[in-house]
Amino acid sequence: MSRVRAALTARWRMLTATPDAGSSTAEMTLLTPLLIMLLLLVVLCGRLAAAQIDVDAAASSGARSGSIARTPGSAIAGAERTARASLAARGVTCQSTDVQVSTGGLRPGGAVTVTISCRVRLSDLTLLGVPGSRVVRSSATSPIDAWIGGTP
Repeated sequence: MSRVRAALTARWRMLTATPDAGSSTAEMTLLTPLLIMLLLLVVLCGRLAAAQIDVDAAASSGARSGSIARTPGSAIAGAERTARASLAARGVTCQSTDVQVSTGGLRPGGAVTVTISCRVRLSDLTLLGVPGSRVVRSSATSPIDAWIGGTP
């Protein structure tokens, strides 16, 4: 009986000396999918934040371009062209882009407002199960110079 007791005591000492042997592998096996999902969530948030910043900048550029034009027609065309060019220059890939320009008659002291809607694709983040896309909107207003004068 003392041999069995000695063997059990020796085994117990060995087990208590290294109680976590192999458990870190099991923990990582269980945590890896969760860490990947967390990483993809960060990528999703980053993509939406970057798209919002780029759409904000494009709306601001478009509004400024429209506010320095001389006629309402050229203001609308210039603001839309500048907004789309700004999105393209920043590498924003929208599934669909809608640019709306309001000139308010382009009177001195007025303002030009540009509103952009950009549909950002999210469906390529397949492990998260996010639906296909999300619309990012931004609006910017630029004042028209109160001392603008002359004719085009």
